[in-house]
Amino acid sequence: MNLRRIGAVGAALAITAAGLVGCGADGREALGEGDPIRIGTTDREKEAWSVFEAKAADAGIELDIVEFAEYPPVNTALSEGQLDVNLFQHIKYLAEYNVGADDDLVPIGATEIVPLALFWKGGDDVADIPEGTEVAIPNDSTNRGRAINMLASAGLLALDGEHANPTPLDIDEDASRVRVTPVDAAQTTLAYGEGKPAVINNTFLERAGIDPNSAIHQDDPSDPAAEPYINVFVTTPENAGNEDLATLVRLWHDPEVLAAVDRDSRGTSVPVDRPAEELQAILERAEDDARAADDE
Repeated sequence: MNLRRIGAVGAALAITAAGLVGCGADGREALGEGDPIRIGTTDREKEAWSVFEAKAADAGIELDIVEFAEYPPVNTALSEGQLDVNLFQHIKYLAEYNVGADDDLVPIGATEIVPLALFWKGGDDVADIPEGTEVAIPNDSTNRGRAINMLASAGLLALDGEHANPTPLDIDEDASRVRVTPVDAAQTTLAYGEGKPAVINNTFLERAGIDPNSAIHQDDPSDPAAEPYINVFVTTPENAGNEDLATLVRLWHDPEVLAAVDRDSRGTSVPVDRPAEELQAILERAEDDARAADDE
């Protein structure tokens, strides 16, 4: 196993350099039988990855796990042929990427839904947050909208109407108890460390030493409206039917892997196993929503 950690700049350099050799015009090549599988993620340090890697090795699949420090470069690396598959995002994030980049990456397997939650050192109840407090939220468009809706469900924000993917412009500031400050998702833990309430993606909790069960509010993963937030294995259309990738999807649902996922999330994640066809249908609806939002 080769482990590499790539930030936004490093990933861009790797993509540029590798694009000069060994790839077709679009950088994509179909996986050959028995080839090592290059899989990108943002949370390699979690126990589930080690268990998953061992299960893959037992099945005769060699994994080259590439770790990224931030979300944006991971899909670009996959699209440019530097990865074969990735596992770090939910369907809504993928839809926003595909529409924005005019790309066609596809989900091939589901893993889990992880609630998006609000954390605060200053208390254990949203009612204790002082009026006018600044709350840090992720600034990527999909998690930003999810965070705003979650804060609205907590009674901290009021919106000027119903919005599937609201922005700060949709917030009725006069009727809201708090203000939101969008920051890079990886920086929300810094805001939390400074004592501010923060909406933090599960990916960044462990490395910041934050107990997932210390959240003071979270969204409901069992709500049908949560389907776009199913986390998925993603690849290119060229590799969507690859048997080794299908095996990886099945292995993720091995009881030992799921047990490790549960330990990593401290019981907060909800396993999901849905056929690729259903995931693609959810993606297409989310892409339609993203295009409609762009037209507004």
